[in-house]
Amino acid sequence: QLQAFGGGLGQAGGSLRLSCAASGRSFGSYAMGWSRQAAGKEREFVAVIKRGGGGSTYYADSVKGRFTISRDNDKNMVYLQMDSLKPEDTAVYYCAADQGQHRIVVLTPEYWGQGTQVTVSS
Repeated sequence: QLQAFGGGLGQAGGSLRLSCAASGRSFGSYAMGWSRQAAGKEREFVAVIKRGGGGSTYYADSVKGRFTISRDNDKNMVYLQMDSLKPEDTAVYYCAADQGQHRIVVLTPEYWGQGTQVTVSS
């Protein structure tokens, strides 16, 4: 089970941090990621971090250099630090888990969390 939180209202140029808590004893064996869906648009991939402790990451071009995904395997947590926010970052953000990071990138993960709303004002 995945529980995302930390969304809310941010300002353009500002920062927000999303968190996702995962239940289960094999958290480290799962790649973790984030996607988002803006109103009236399709869901899109945002970021993924590989399973294990190596921390290899991959980002969508739209967020590269602004967002940072990280994980804490001891706490079963994954984070998305969002800096230099833009109004177009406004969306519902979902965390995801899968043993293969590719399935997170193509939006077919084994597990989805519920979404958390992020709204960025200009």
